[in-house]
Amino acid sequence: MINQLQDKIKNSKVLVTGGAGFIGSNLCETLLNNGASVVCLDNFATGKRKNVEPFMSHPSFELIEGDIRNLNDCKEACNNIDYVLHQAALGSVPRSINDPITSNDVNVSGFLNMLVASRDAEVKRFVYAASSSTYGDHEALPKVEDIIGKPLSPYAITKYVNELYADIFQKSYGLDTIGLRYFNVFGRRQDPNGAYAAVIPLFVKQLINHESPVINGDGSYSRDFTYIDNVVQMNLLAITTNNEDALNTVYNVAYGDRTTLLELTMLLKEHLSTFDDSIKNIEIKHRENRVGDIPHSLASVDKAKQLLNYNPKYNINDGIKEAVNWYWKHL
Repeated sequence: MINQLQDKIKNSKVLVTGGAGFIGSNLCETLLNNGASVVCLDNFATGKRKNVEPFMSHPSFELIEGDIRNLNDCKEACNNIDYVLHQAALGSVPRSINDPITSNDVNVSGFLNMLVASRDAEVKRFVYAASSSTYGDHEALPKVEDIIGKPLSPYAITKYVNELYADIFQKSYGLDTIGLRYFNVFGRRQDPNGAYAAVIPLFVKQLINHESPVINGDGSYSRDFTYIDNVVQMNLLAITTNNEDALNTVYNVAYGDRTTLLELTMLLKEHLSTFDDSIKNIEIKHRENRVGDIPHSLASVDKAKQLLNYNPKYNINDGIKEAVNWYWKHL
């Protein structure tokens, strides 16, 4: 897939906001490896300098230390850019419940700044990280792009507002956009530390340290866990597609299968025990469910397959194996 897109990516100039983050740094790496010039805009609120250190000496990489809440920073970053991959955001449902104002400032005001800067710079396409949280209280599975419910958290509201703004900017100013609704992305460089660490890197770190992972609820809640390389594939397809029907809409970015938290924990123990056999005997603990968490999440990826030729390569088992190998070397 990468080889087929290489000619389209080569010699283009791509801005990755949040490029020092988990997903952003993987995008930067892939773009550079395929001949693109990359500008990374990051304020390092959640991004890590170590994630972009390998690129700093690359002649086609530029780091702008700035904040999407500052319109001038956004305009500087968008100068002479062909495509924007907007990943910068404050993630986490619990974080948004604890501090809705900052989540809104970054995820809504910052997003609007980036749209304005992209419009003014006449970028060819604005591809942005949307979220599966937009499905809210709609219970039907699998999740299909044109049917959503009411948001269940401030974070979910911000990501839905992004979709509304993107639609208006296309209709009002002709800025082509594509929104990518990420479903529980995991993989190399995802931070296992901090109060809002995602479940997979957190559990991996705990198991490596012989600590018991704590599941919210009885473990029956399920998610469509999505390995990072599937997400990178979708972003590249979104900026390179020539299909006019594929533009100015949103897509689920997932594998299209769901795994319960109990099943996930057993997979992690299985793969980690190849490095340390005692890990398979570590106890799993439970506590109450979190406010704002939806019970089940499963994506339909039919739309992405039909309009973008999306073909996710990594299922949960293959992705966990890759992720665990990376964490074992880097934690």
